[in-house]
Amino acid sequence: GDSRLRMGCSMQPPSKTMNFTDLGLAEPLVRAVHAQGYDTPTPIQAQAIPALIKGNDLLGLAETGSGKTAAFALPLLSMLATNGTPRLPKSARALILAPTRELAIQIGDSMREYGKYLGLKYAMIYGGVGISPQVRTMQTGVDVLVATPGRLLDLMNNRAVKLDTVTHFVLDEADRMLDMGFIHDVRKIVAALPKVRQSL
Repeated sequence: GDSRLRMGCSMQPPSKTMNFTDLGLAEPLVRAVHAQGYDTPTPIQAQAIPALIKGNDLLGLAETGSGKTAAFALPLLSMLATNGTPRLPKSARALILAPTRELAIQIGDSMREYGKYLGLKYAMIYGGVGISPQVRTMQTGVDVLVATPGRLLDLMNNRAVKLDTVTHFVLDEADRMLDMGFIHDVRKIVAALPKVRQSL
Protein backbone atom coordinates (compact mmCIF):
# COMPACT_ATOMS: atom_id res chain seq x y z
CA GLY A 1 0.00 0.00 0.00
CA ASP A 2 0.88 3.66 0.16
CA SER A 3 1.68 3.76 3.87
CA ARG A 4 5.41 4.39 4.08
CA LEU A 5 7.44 3.85 7.19
CA ARG A 6 10.88 5.40 7.60
CA MET A 7 13.13 3.61 10.01
CA GLY A 8 16.41 5.25 10.99
CA CYS A 9 19.35 3.76 12.82
CA SER A 10 18.56 5.50 16.12
CA MET A 11 16.32 2.56 17.05
CA GLN A 12 15.87 1.46 20.61
CA PRO A 13 17.21 -2.04 21.25
CA PRO A 14 14.44 -4.64 21.57
CA SER A 15 13.48 -5.74 25.06
CA LYS A 16 15.50 -8.73 26.25
CA THR A 17 12.47 -11.01 26.23
CA MET A 18 11.63 -10.45 22.55
CA ASN A 19 12.31 -13.33 20.18
CA PHE A 20 11.61 -14.14 16.52
CA THR A 21 8.34 -15.93 17.34
CA ASP A 22 6.97 -12.68 18.83
CA LEU A 23 7.44 -10.92 15.47
CA GLY A 24 4.72 -12.96 13.73
CA LEU A 25 6.95 -15.02 11.44
CA ALA A 26 5.88 -18.43 10.09
CA GLU A 27 7.15 -21.27 12.30
CA PRO A 28 9.47 -22.86 9.67
CA LEU A 29 11.31 -19.52 9.42
CA VAL A 30 11.77 -19.26 13.17
CA ARG A 31 13.17 -22.81 13.11
CA ALA A 32 15.65 -21.90 10.32
CA VAL A 33 16.76 -18.72 12.15
CA HIS A 34 17.29 -20.64 15.39
CA ALA A 35 19.29 -23.28 13.47
CA GLN A 36 21.68 -20.47 12.50
CA GLY A 37 22.15 -19.55 16.15
CA TYR A 38 20.05 -16.36 16.24
CA ASP A 39 17.62 -15.99 19.13
CA THR A 40 17.05 -12.26 19.58
CA PRO A 41 16.18 -9.89 16.74
CA THR A 42 18.35 -6.81 16.15
CA PRO A 43 16.71 -3.36 16.40
CA ILE A 44 16.02 -3.06 12.66
CA GLN A 45 14.58 -6.59 12.58
CA ALA A 46 12.39 -5.98 15.63
CA GLN A 47 10.90 -2.84 14.09
CA ALA A 48 10.81 -3.77 10.40
CA ILE A 49 9.50 -7.34 10.48
CA PRO A 50 6.06 -6.71 12.08
CA ALA A 51 5.51 -3.63 9.85
CA LEU A 52 6.42 -5.56 6.69
CA ILE A 53 4.23 -8.55 7.55
CA LYS A 54 1.31 -6.08 7.67
CA GLY A 55 2.11 -5.17 4.05
CA ASN A 56 3.57 -1.70 4.63
CA ASP A 57 6.14 -0.14 2.32
CA LEU A 58 9.35 0.61 4.19
CA LEU A 59 12.62 2.51 3.96
CA GLY A 60 15.16 1.09 6.39
CA LEU A 61 18.53 2.57 7.37
CA ALA A 62 21.01 0.76 9.58
CA GLU A 63 24.74 0.21 9.73
CA THR A 64 26.57 -2.77 8.25
CA GLY A 65 26.27 -5.91 10.34
CA SER A 66 22.92 -4.91 11.86
CA GLY A 67 20.91 -7.66 10.15
CA LYS A 68 19.25 -5.69 7.33
CA THR A 69 19.06 -8.69 4.98
CA ALA A 70 17.13 -10.77 7.50
CA ALA A 71 14.97 -7.71 8.29
CA PHE A 72 13.47 -7.89 4.77
CA ALA A 73 14.12 -11.56 3.90
CA LEU A 74 12.25 -13.09 6.85
CA PRO A 75 8.94 -11.19 6.45
CA LEU A 76 9.13 -11.59 2.67
CA LEU A 77 9.52 -15.37 2.92
CA SER A 78 6.81 -15.53 5.58
CA MET A 79 4.33 -13.72 3.31
CA LEU A 80 5.22 -15.83 0.26
CA ALA A 81 4.84 -19.05 2.28
CA THR A 82 1.42 -18.12 3.64
CA ASN A 83 0.03 -16.64 0.40
CA GLY A 84 -0.73 -19.41 -2.07
CA THR A 85 -0.28 -17.39 -5.27
CA PRO A 86 1.04 -19.83 -7.90
CA ARG A 87 4.35 -19.42 -9.73
CA LEU A 88 3.91 -18.47 -13.38
CA PRO A 89 6.32 -19.12 -16.28
CA LYS A 90 9.14 -16.54 -16.62
CA SER A 91 7.75 -14.69 -13.60
CA ALA A 92 8.66 -14.00 -9.97
CA ARG A 93 6.52 -13.26 -6.92
CA ALA A 94 9.26 -11.24 -5.20
CA LEU A 95 12.10 -9.27 -6.81
CA ILE A 96 15.22 -8.16 -4.93
CA LEU A 97 17.57 -5.82 -6.80
CA ALA A 98 21.18 -5.62 -5.66
CA PRO A 99 24.00 -3.45 -7.05
CA THR A 100 26.67 -6.17 -7.40
CA ARG A 101 27.01 -9.83 -8.28
CA GLU A 102 28.63 -10.53 -4.88
CA LEU A 103 25.72 -8.98 -2.99
CA ALA A 104 23.14 -10.78 -5.18
CA ILE A 105 24.81 -14.13 -4.41
CA GLN A 106 24.99 -13.30 -0.69
CA ILE A 107 21.29 -12.34 -0.55
CA GLY A 108 20.26 -15.39 -2.59
CA ASP A 109 22.20 -17.71 -0.27
CA SER A 110 20.61 -16.07 2.80
CA MET A 111 17.11 -16.41 1.33
CA ARG A 112 17.69 -20.11 0.64
CA GLU A 113 19.05 -20.68 4.13
CA TYR A 114 16.20 -18.87 5.90
CA GLY A 115 13.60 -20.48 3.64
CA LYS A 116 14.98 -24.00 3.65
CA TYR A 117 11.82 -25.50 5.21
CA LEU A 118 9.36 -23.60 2.98
CA GLY A 119 9.61 -25.32 -0.42
CA LEU A 120 9.95 -22.05 -2.34
CA LYS A 121 11.92 -21.66 -5.58
CA TYR A 122 14.76 -19.13 -5.89
CA ALA A 123 16.85 -17.70 -8.74
CA MET A 124 19.88 -15.42 -8.87
CA ILE A 125 20.52 -13.42 -12.02
CA TYR A 126 23.73 -11.44 -12.51
CA GLY A 127 26.35 -10.71 -15.16
CA GLY A 128 29.79 -12.21 -15.62
CA VAL A 129 28.43 -15.72 -16.27
CA GLY A 130 26.52 -17.36 -19.13
CA ILE A 131 22.95 -16.20 -19.64
CA SER A 132 21.48 -19.53 -20.89
CA PRO A 133 21.25 -21.30 -17.48
CA GLN A 134 19.54 -18.19 -16.06
CA VAL A 135 17.01 -18.21 -18.92
CA ARG A 136 16.32 -21.91 -18.26
CA THR A 137 15.86 -21.32 -14.51
CA MET A 138 13.22 -18.67 -15.21
CA GLN A 139 11.20 -20.79 -17.65
CA THR A 140 8.97 -22.30 -14.98
CA GLY A 141 8.96 -19.17 -12.81
CA VAL A 142 10.30 -18.60 -9.30
CA ASP A 143 9.05 -17.32 -5.97
CA VAL A 144 12.10 -15.15 -5.24
CA LEU A 145 14.30 -13.54 -7.89
CA VAL A 146 17.52 -11.81 -6.78
CA ALA A 147 19.10 -9.81 -9.60
CA THR A 148 21.53 -7.10 -10.63
CA PRO A 149 19.90 -4.44 -12.82
CA GLY A 150 21.92 -4.87 -16.03
CA ARG A 151 21.50 -8.63 -16.39
CA LEU A 152 17.84 -8.45 -15.38
CA LEU A 153 17.20 -5.94 -18.19
CA ASP A 154 19.01 -8.28 -20.63
CA LEU A 155 16.62 -11.10 -19.71
CA MET A 156 13.60 -8.78 -19.86
CA ASN A 157 14.67 -7.60 -23.34
CA ASN A 158 15.02 -11.26 -24.41
CA ARG A 159 11.49 -11.89 -23.10
CA ALA A 160 12.92 -14.44 -20.66
CA VAL A 161 11.62 -12.59 -17.59
CA LYS A 162 8.28 -10.86 -16.92
CA LEU A 163 7.72 -8.68 -13.85
CA ASP A 164 3.95 -8.24 -14.05
CA THR A 165 3.23 -10.65 -11.16
CA VAL A 166 5.73 -9.22 -8.64
CA THR A 167 3.96 -8.50 -5.35
CA HIS A 168 7.05 -7.58 -3.29
CA PHE A 169 9.96 -5.41 -4.52
CA VAL A 170 13.19 -4.83 -2.58
CA LEU A 171 15.84 -2.29 -3.61
CA ASP A 172 18.84 -3.32 -1.51
CA GLU A 173 21.69 -0.85 -0.90
CA ALA A 174 19.77 1.81 -2.82
CA ASP A 175 22.40 4.47 -2.08
CA ARG A 176 25.16 2.34 -3.60
CA MET A 177 22.91 1.54 -6.57
CA LEU A 178 22.65 5.27 -7.30
CA ASP A 179 26.38 5.87 -6.72
CA MET A 180 27.14 3.17 -9.31
CA GLY A 181 24.95 4.90 -11.93
CA PHE A 182 22.10 2.37 -12.01
CA ILE A 183 19.31 4.95 -11.72
CA HIS A 184 18.14 4.60 -15.36
CA ASP A 185 18.18 0.79 -15.21
CA VAL A 186 16.28 0.82 -11.92
CA ARG A 187 13.67 3.20 -13.38
CA LYS A 188 13.12 0.87 -16.37
CA ILE A 189 12.70 -2.11 -14.06
CA VAL A 190 10.32 -0.29 -11.71
CA ALA A 191 8.23 0.80 -14.73
CA ALA A 192 7.68 -2.90 -15.58
CA LEU A 193 6.40 -3.74 -12.07
CA PRO A 194 2.72 -3.72 -11.09
CA LYS A 195 1.58 -0.41 -9.56
CA VAL A 196 0.12 -2.27 -6.58
CA ARG A 197 2.99 -3.93 -4.75
CA GLN A 198 4.94 -3.78 -1.52
CA SER A 199 8.16 -1.77 -1.86
CA LEU A 200 11.14 -2.01 0.48
